Amino acid sequence: MRNLKNKINFIKHLTVFTFLFLLLLGCKTSYYNYKIEGKQIPIVNLQEDHSTLDAFIAPYRSHINKDLDSILAYCPETLDKSKGEWQTNIGNFMADVCMKESNIIFEKRYGKSIDICLLNHGGIRSIIPKGNVTTRTAFEVMPFENNMVVLALKGKTIREIVNYLLVEKKPHPLSGMELILDKQLQIKSISIQNQLLEDDKTYYVATSDYLANGGDNMVFFKENIRFFDLEYKIRNLLIDYFKKVDTLEISTKPRIIVE
Repeated sequence: MRNLKNKINFIKHLTVFTFLFLLLLGCKTSYYNYKIEGKQIPIVNLQEDHSTLDAFIAPYRSHINKDLDSILAYCPETLDKSKGEWQTNIGNFMADVCMKESNIIFEKRYGKSIDICLLNHGGIRSIIPKGNVTTRTAFEVMPFENNMVVLALKGKTIREIVNYLLVEKKPHPLSGMELILDKQLQIKSISIQNQLLEDDKTYYVATSDYLANGGDNMVFFKENIRFFDLEYKIRNLLIDYFKKVDTLEISTKPRIIVE
């Protein structure tokens, strides 16, 4: 009887040992992917009848289109960023309007005035055709969610802006600054609000939050000594301006002059 118990205990221990050995052996096993398969799962069957869905959406679409196509103002000429070497009519318009409308908020909040507005040529995404101007126009020109910001910059940083403009040779929208060059494109004078630039003076420059963060290689904006977020989307600024005026004001005043 005793021998039988010993045999049973031996079998139990052997079973446990074998189980643990196999478990440890399995933990060391490595697995590898040898085949990857995939298939397309259609979200919408183009053959299905979507008339019910279209009928449901139609009133909302009609309401949105009505708002977007409501006439706000009139544009006396087509504004196009492709026509102009150092400045374009739409660039002048954008910079002037953004500076004017931003300044209203800036003066109320901080008691200071904006000296310059600089935007980027690539940020203008459409023309403004001659004729009626609508809310849709603002969305087409500025489809991004960019805010207007104001940066306090020293005059020496303004010189970096000028050098950037000369290297880029693109008609970036500019307002508040006049740059006079000779025929070799050497700087003759830089004026801010009709006053010659002073290196140690602080100037307030309006731009977009995208550019303020170094977009389009405008890294000089990161040298600001103070940052003001107006929390005012450029698109909304344009819409507000359109609502204020009967006819858009387009300035032909040059900002960069080559003598």
